[in-house]
Amino acid sequence: MRAISCLDFCKSNIPDLGAEQTERFIFTRRHPMTKRILVTGMSGLIGGAVRKRLEGRYTLTALNRSDVPGAPTVQADIADFDAIRPAFKGQHTVVHLAASARGSDPWERVRDPNLIGTRNVFEAAREAGVQRVIYASSGSTISGWEKERPYRALVSGDYDSVSEPWPMITHETPTRPTGVYGATKVWGEALAWHVTDTSDLSILCLRIGLVNAADRPTEPRHFSVWCSQRDISQMVERCIEAPSHLKYDIFFVLSKNKWGYRDISHAGEVVGFEPLDEAESYR
Repeated sequence: MRAISCLDFCKSNIPDLGAEQTERFIFTRRHPMTKRILVTGMSGLIGGAVRKRLEGRYTLTALNRSDVPGAPTVQADIADFDAIRPAFKGQHTVVHLAASARGSDPWERVRDPNLIGTRNVFEAAREAGVQRVIYASSGSTISGWEKERPYRALVSGDYDSVSEPWPMITHETPTRPTGVYGATKVWGEALAWHVTDTSDLSILCLRIGLVNAADRPTEPRHFSVWCSQRDISQMVERCIEAPSHLKYDIFFVLSKNKWGYRDISHAGEVVGFEPLDEAESYR
């Protein structure tokens, strides 16, 4: 009898299964639900999208200041090291999303979650023997480059003044943060590099584009920097499943944006990220 693949089985036996459902079916056949994943900030927008993607594939626990209905939750503030430590015991991977994420937030609002909290998450993960932390960094680490051409024209929608191809901002481009928030994310990436150099912990930093509740571009700049909810969720999962020898890296995470200036090819080459959505679909 000829052996058939999971994909062939889906096509021949479940003809109405969509692409995303087929992927989920194949994944669960190939990867039994053995990994325990701790998600900080699960109650947030990205946290909810990540939960939707990972639930049923992994054993999830939330580390959150408020209760997350339907999910096992350790309620604690990440700025309180002793309070969060028990949540890390037995976890395979930590998805660290909790932060003060508004670019306009003053120093007093970002200091505890973005600096102290991030240090605490990394240290608690290292102490507990967690294998990997997926750190939600931000495109704000480099968005200061939007003050210069051609990036200023791209984000303002002045496409006629831009000559193709334009130089892409890569993970190796010098940082140029916007606001205190962006600066804290630069610090988080630097701390992650230090921690991975001095321990067995792996930390992958995701410079996430603009993720919004509408899940579509709603203004000109978004057509350059937008990231759909399912694209960020896909990238988180790809980082969970990335080889254990990948100790540290930085990836831009955006949808397929015709007018984008942040390079996502590195994410594709290293962890196989391929955006499912594109901003131009919403013109």
